[in-house]
Amino acid sequence: MSNRIHPTAVVGPEVTLGEGNTIGPYCVLQGRVTLGDDNYLASHVVVGGAAEVRGHDMTASWEEPFDGGPVRIGSRNVLKELVTISGGWAHETSVGDDGFFMTKAHINHDGRVGDEVTVSAMVVAAGHVTIGDGANLGLGTVVHQRLTVPEGSMIGMQSAVTRQLPPFVVSMGVPARAARLNTHRLDRLGVPADQHVPLAAVLLHGSRDTSAIQESLRPSVDAWLERSASH
Repeated sequence: MSNRIHPTAVVGPEVTLGEGNTIGPYCVLQGRVTLGDDNYLASHVVVGGAAEVRGHDMTASWEEPFDGGPVRIGSRNVLKELVTISGGWAHETSVGDDGFFMTKAHINHDGRVGDEVTVSAMVVAAGHVTIGDGANLGLGTVVHQRLTVPEGSMIGMQSAVTRQLPPFVVSMGVPARAARLNTHRLDRLGVPADQHVPLAAVLLHGSRDTSAIQESLRPSVDAWLERSASH
């Protein structure tokens, strides 16, 4: 299936497209951008180009080769109006599959975004932020650079993420704090209700004993404990 590209869109010479993508009016794809299959980009979406780093060379990367960091986007993502995804700096900026990015969401340089994420309108993820699989960031959330929004987490609207938050929980506030288990996501993952108590003990109440947590969830929990200890 061919790509559908609006005549006002700008696709730079180093951009690689898969199949079945829709690229809407006034979109700009620039620099070393790789786009998978069946993505939908509404109007005025900007992907790639120079990282937002003071002193970085700014060039016309929408029409000439550019030696900045790349952007790799998977398949079946929806990027609504005015979404921006910056080019990489230390490494590539990457987005997985099946994400939904609402109006004016911004992923800064070197971001690593997993699969099946929901990034609401006017979310700002600073440089080097990681967003785990299935995470949901509410309207207007801001994430400080080099932090992780972990797998299965939900961040309440207009929160400020300034610390390493646990996976599989709902966090909210300024600064954001863990409030309760994200049972909606746990249910979607098929996690039985008898896991709620051992999960809450570690993720909400300070225990470090993960022995009762089911094996499929333990890597995400252990990774958060390690991040928290070093932060």
